[in-house]
Amino acid sequence: MASDEVLLRLPDSLRGAFKDPMGPVETDAETLLGSVSGPLIAVGDVVSYHFERVGRTPDVAVVDGLTERDTVEPEIADALEASSARRIEATNPAATLSVSMCRALREALESEDSVAIDVDGEEDLVVLPALVLAPEGASVVYGQPGEGMVHVDVDSGTKERARDLLERMDGDHGRLWSILGE
Repeated sequence: MASDEVLLRLPDSLRGAFKDPMGPVETDAETLLGSVSGPLIAVGDVVSYHFERVGRTPDVAVVDGLTERDTVEPEIADALEASSARRIEATNPAATLSVSMCRALREALESEDSVAIDVDGEEDLVVLPALVLAPEGASVVYGQPGEGMVHVDVDSGTKERARDLLERMDGDHGRLWSILGE
Protein backbone atom coordinates (compact mmCIF):
# COMPACT_ATOMS: atom_id res chain seq x y z
CA MET A 1 0.00 0.00 0.00
CA ALA A 2 1.48 3.34 -1.05
CA SER A 3 1.83 5.78 1.84
CA ASP A 4 0.50 8.65 -0.28
CA GLU A 5 -2.57 6.59 -1.17
CA VAL A 6 -5.77 8.55 -0.58
CA LEU A 7 -8.09 7.14 2.08
CA LEU A 8 -10.85 9.76 2.00
CA ARG A 9 -11.92 12.57 -0.32
CA LEU A 10 -14.04 15.56 0.58
CA PRO A 11 -17.16 15.48 -1.61
CA ASP A 12 -18.46 18.82 -2.92
CA SER A 13 -21.69 18.22 -0.99
CA LEU A 14 -19.79 18.37 2.31
CA ARG A 15 -17.69 21.49 1.69
CA GLY A 16 -20.24 23.75 3.41
CA ALA A 17 -19.87 21.78 6.65
CA PHE A 18 -16.43 23.34 7.14
CA LYS A 19 -17.37 27.00 6.69
CA ASP A 20 -18.40 27.65 10.30
CA PRO A 21 -15.74 27.45 13.03
CA MET A 22 -15.91 24.37 15.27
CA GLY A 23 -15.11 26.44 18.36
CA PRO A 24 -14.44 29.99 19.57
CA VAL A 25 -12.23 32.22 17.40
CA GLU A 26 -9.33 34.07 19.01
CA THR A 27 -6.85 36.48 17.45
CA ASP A 28 -4.27 36.53 20.25
CA ALA A 29 -2.15 33.41 20.88
CA GLU A 30 -1.39 34.27 24.51
CA THR A 31 -5.09 34.75 25.30
CA LEU A 32 -5.92 31.46 23.59
CA LEU A 33 -3.17 29.65 25.53
CA GLY A 34 -4.86 30.77 28.75
CA SER A 35 -7.64 28.26 28.01
CA VAL A 36 -5.32 25.40 26.99
CA SER A 37 -4.61 22.87 29.72
CA GLY A 38 -3.72 19.66 27.85
CA PRO A 39 -1.74 18.82 24.72
CA LEU A 40 -1.78 21.49 21.98
CA ILE A 41 -2.26 20.43 18.35
CA ALA A 42 -1.84 23.29 15.86
CA VAL A 43 -3.03 22.80 12.29
CA GLY A 44 -1.61 25.42 9.92
CA ASP A 45 1.56 27.42 9.46
CA VAL A 46 0.28 30.77 10.74
CA VAL A 47 -1.36 29.21 13.81
CA SER A 48 1.83 27.26 14.61
CA TYR A 49 3.90 30.42 14.09
CA HIS A 50 1.78 32.43 16.54
CA PHE A 51 2.37 29.83 19.25
CA GLU A 52 6.12 29.66 18.52
CA ARG A 53 6.27 33.47 18.65
CA VAL A 54 4.89 33.53 22.21
CA GLY A 55 7.22 30.74 23.33
CA ARG A 56 4.88 27.71 23.18
CA THR A 57 5.96 25.01 20.75
CA PRO A 58 2.83 22.98 19.93
CA ASP A 59 2.92 19.31 20.95
CA VAL A 60 1.95 18.62 17.33
CA ALA A 61 2.17 21.17 14.52
CA VAL A 62 0.89 20.35 11.04
CA VAL A 63 2.32 22.69 8.40
CA ASP A 64 2.45 22.82 4.61
CA GLY A 65 4.34 26.06 3.87
CA LEU A 66 1.14 27.76 2.70
CA THR A 67 -1.50 30.09 4.02
CA GLU A 68 -4.70 30.58 2.05
CA ARG A 69 -2.99 28.81 -0.88
CA ASP A 70 -0.04 31.26 -0.97
CA THR A 71 3.50 30.62 0.28
CA VAL A 72 3.94 31.79 3.86
CA GLU A 73 6.09 34.83 4.55
CA PRO A 74 9.82 34.09 5.10
CA GLU A 75 9.53 35.22 8.75
CA ILE A 76 6.89 32.52 9.38
CA ALA A 77 8.80 29.82 7.50
CA ASP A 78 12.04 30.68 9.34
CA ALA A 79 10.37 30.62 12.77
CA LEU A 80 8.77 27.23 12.07
CA GLU A 81 12.05 25.85 10.74
CA ALA A 82 13.82 27.00 13.93
CA SER A 83 11.27 25.21 16.14
CA SER A 84 12.60 22.64 18.56
CA ALA A 85 10.02 20.11 17.35
CA ARG A 86 11.14 16.82 15.81
CA ARG A 87 10.15 16.80 12.13
CA ILE A 88 8.40 14.12 10.12
CA GLU A 89 7.07 14.28 6.58
CA ALA A 90 3.73 13.36 5.05
CA THR A 91 2.11 13.63 1.64
CA ASN A 92 -1.54 14.68 1.51
CA PRO A 93 -3.24 15.94 -1.67
CA ALA A 94 -5.77 18.78 -1.42
CA ALA A 95 -9.27 17.91 -0.14
CA THR A 96 -8.15 14.43 0.98
CA LEU A 97 -6.76 12.43 3.86
CA SER A 98 -3.94 10.06 2.87
CA VAL A 99 -2.37 7.00 4.46
CA SER A 100 0.83 9.03 4.89
CA MET A 101 -0.93 11.89 6.68
CA CYS A 102 -2.93 9.67 9.03
CA ARG A 103 0.13 7.60 9.96
CA ALA A 104 2.21 10.73 10.57
CA LEU A 105 -0.53 12.23 12.73
CA ARG A 106 -0.83 9.10 14.83
CA GLU A 107 2.97 8.90 15.24
CA ALA A 108 3.11 12.57 16.26
CA LEU A 109 0.32 12.25 18.81
CA GLU A 110 1.91 9.14 20.34
CA SER A 111 5.32 10.84 20.64
CA GLU A 112 6.70 12.11 23.94
CA ASP A 113 8.41 14.93 22.01
CA SER A 114 6.96 17.90 20.17
CA VAL A 115 6.54 16.95 16.51
CA ALA A 116 6.08 19.08 13.40
CA ILE A 117 4.54 17.29 10.42
CA ASP A 118 5.76 18.83 7.16
CA VAL A 119 3.02 18.18 4.63
CA ASP A 120 3.64 17.96 0.91
CA GLY A 121 0.16 18.97 -0.20
CA GLU A 122 -2.54 20.38 2.04
CA GLU A 123 -3.26 20.03 5.74
CA ASP A 124 -6.75 21.53 6.08
CA LEU A 125 -8.72 18.32 6.72
CA VAL A 126 -6.22 17.05 9.33
CA VAL A 127 -8.32 18.76 12.01
CA LEU A 128 -10.80 15.86 11.83
CA PRO A 129 -8.48 12.91 12.52
CA ALA A 130 -6.63 15.11 15.03
CA LEU A 131 -9.86 15.54 16.99
CA VAL A 132 -10.50 11.79 16.86
CA LEU A 133 -6.96 10.84 17.95
CA ALA A 134 -6.22 13.55 20.52
CA PRO A 135 -6.93 12.72 24.14
CA GLU A 136 -9.89 14.36 25.83
CA GLY A 137 -8.70 17.60 27.39
CA ALA A 138 -6.39 18.40 24.47
CA SER A 139 -6.82 21.48 22.28
CA VAL A 140 -6.87 21.45 18.49
CA VAL A 141 -6.32 24.91 17.02
CA TYR A 142 -6.66 25.76 13.34
CA GLY A 143 -6.86 28.93 11.26
CA GLN A 144 -10.14 30.44 10.09
CA PRO A 145 -9.25 32.61 7.05
CA GLY A 146 -9.76 36.29 7.72
CA GLU A 147 -10.95 35.68 11.30
CA GLY A 148 -8.26 34.16 13.51
CA MET A 149 -7.53 30.90 15.34
CA VAL A 150 -10.30 28.43 16.12
CA HIS A 151 -9.86 26.65 19.47
CA VAL A 152 -11.56 23.27 19.71
CA ASP A 153 -11.53 21.59 23.12
CA VAL A 154 -11.32 17.85 22.59
CA ASP A 155 -14.19 16.09 24.35
CA SER A 156 -16.65 13.34 23.51
CA GLY A 157 -18.85 15.77 21.58
CA THR A 158 -16.09 17.16 19.35
CA LYS A 159 -14.73 13.64 18.80
CA GLU A 160 -18.20 12.47 17.70
CA ARG A 161 -18.65 15.45 15.37
CA ALA A 162 -15.27 14.74 13.75
CA ARG A 163 -16.11 11.03 13.35
CA ASP A 164 -19.44 11.94 11.75
CA LEU A 165 -17.79 14.29 9.24
CA LEU A 166 -15.14 11.68 8.40
CA GLU A 167 -17.85 9.05 7.84
CA ARG A 168 -19.62 11.41 5.42
CA MET A 169 -16.49 11.73 3.25
CA ASP A 170 -15.95 9.42 0.27
CA GLY A 171 -13.47 6.56 0.60
CA ASP A 172 -12.26 3.62 2.63
CA HIS A 173 -13.48 4.27 6.17
CA GLY A 174 -12.46 0.83 7.42
CA ARG A 175 -8.81 1.44 6.52
CA LEU A 176 -8.95 4.94 7.98
CA TRP A 177 -10.14 3.63 11.35
CA SER A 178 -7.59 0.84 11.23
CA ILE A 179 -4.70 3.27 10.61
CA LEU A 180 -5.96 5.59 13.33
CA GLY A 181 -6.27 2.66 15.73
CA GLU A 182 -9.95 3.28 16.30
